[in-house]
Amino acid sequence: MSSANNIAPAAENVSGVLTNFTGWLKSYGETSWDHQSFFAGTVGRGAKALYYKNKLLGTAAVAPMIFSEGFLPGARRLFHHRIRLPIADAHYAMGFAFLHEATGEAKHLETAVHFLRELEKSRSPGFKEFGWGYPFDWVTRVGVIKTGTPLITTTPYVFEAFLQVHKLQPRDEWEKILKSIIRHATTDIKDFKFSETANTCSYTPYDQGKIVNASAYRATMLVSGAKFFNDDSLLKIADRNVNFVLETQNADGSWPYAVDGVRDFVDHFHTCFVMKALAKIYLQTRDEKIRSALARGVDYYLKNLFGADGMPRPFSKAPRLTIYQCELYDCAECINLCLLLKKDFPQLQKTLDTVIAGILKNWIKPDGSFRSRKLKFGWDNVPMHRWAQSQMFRSLAFYLRDGRWKA
Repeated sequence: MSSANNIAPAAENVSGVLTNFTGWLKSYGETSWDHQSFFAGTVGRGAKALYYKNKLLGTAAVAPMIFSEGFLPGARRLFHHRIRLPIADAHYAMGFAFLHEATGEAKHLETAVHFLRELEKSRSPGFKEFGWGYPFDWVTRVGVIKTGTPLITTTPYVFEAFLQVHKLQPRDEWEKILKSIIRHATTDIKDFKFSETANTCSYTPYDQGKIVNASAYRATMLVSGAKFFNDDSLLKIADRNVNFVLETQNADGSWPYAVDGVRDFVDHFHTCFVMKALAKIYLQTRDEKIRSALARGVDYYLKNLFGADGMPRPFSKAPRLTIYQCELYDCAECINLCLLLKKDFPQLQKTLDTVIAGILKNWIKPDGSFRSRKLKFGWDNVPMHRWAQSQMFRSLAFYLRDGRWKA
């Protein structure tokens, strides 16, 4: 318990929340609406594409979706349907694996295996090796990423899920999938020279990179793969991606989303993505240059990405109109990051305690699920597995396992 403010929640409280959540999940089902529901259907995709082509006309086109997102979040159901999302399945698999480790109950491991089975079904079609993406056409400023295109920001979570469960219950079929994922990450995902010592990797098999968290994700997966398969050749690839992440860190300790001259914003969960990737590598390698970057990153993170109440805020400086005050995804990633780094950076313990206490006090719905966003006025209570029911479930299960493991 934190001596600073004495608010660290008891593990029993978190255990109860997780028990209620698993009951809700069983009742609600494994498909949901999504953060992107407003723009995943035909109308939303068209409006978003117009916005990127013509800001004036496009702003008028997307205005109804933006208004609904901020004031009528339940309107998602008018724009798209419930879908199954691989990234959520991966988080649920890891969360149930953590619950199994924390409680010893076999049913949780069985549920983790169930989600791996679903992931085997949802792999990206048309590729020799295993990879995962989104089950909808994703309109971006650089074009449309088609349904099922493997993303290096999704596939590493699936790798981590298979690896975590495989270590608990080894199976040859899972080891084959893990090897295939690594081959995908080193062949389908491409490297592009950034400097004499660094490469940026592509986000999909078809782009030219420059997105910071993408290289961070890939590096983490390759370092884990190198250790598990005893393959040092993967470290050479990973090291150049790590150097890209380190070389793109701003002087103030922050990381931009991308180094493409356009998307240089600094937000909460992408900052967490980058730092947790570096943290996982550091915990395996104890590389001092990574620790130094993390030290500067933690300092920036704590000073710039939290509100006066100690809860995460979306941006250090918002690049656009923000219709919400706090996001479940930010809170989940904050908990995850603090758990990974609190031993090396003890100042994160107070933040961990504050955020978990805040979640337990204000973000639990009567049905056992979590609120999705604290809006400017009211709450977004639409449960979305990817945004971020599954991430919060995994983070709290990690928290529970972390406490029981030490005990």
